[in-house]
Parts: sequence; structure tokens; C-alpha cells
Amino acid sequence: MKLTIELDREVDGRWIAEVPELNILVYGDSKQDAIQRAQSAAQEIVLDRIAHGELPPDSKNAVFDVAA
Repeated sequence: MKLTIELDREVDGRWIAEVPELNILVYGDSKQDAIQRAQSAAQEIVLDRIAHGELPPDSKNAVFDVAA
């Protein structure tokens, strides 16, 4: 499973990271912070969906493509 992390920066300096495949939108104080938060949120959602039979077990090995 390949997931995309799209990044943008707000005028106040915060970073926004979005994982469109999972409808995730998170903020971070830095670019790296936003990426880490997005990855963590995505992993939790993927594991939950695996647990509920919505995704195959190998989905837990998701690869992230960071599009800046």
C-alpha cells in the first residue's frame, strides 16, 4: 500500500500534512513534525481497518511518498 503525504505551510509558520487516501489532515510545528504526525495517524487508521477486515494484513507495510 502506497500513501502520499502532501505538505503545505500556513502563514503562521505551522505545517499541514495531508494523507488524501485516508482523509487525514494534521498540523505540526515543523515539517518533520507534521510528517511524523501524519505517518502515525495513518498507521493507526490502517491497523484499525485491518482489525475490522477492511484492508488486507499486508497493508500494515504501507510506504509513504512525501510530496513537498
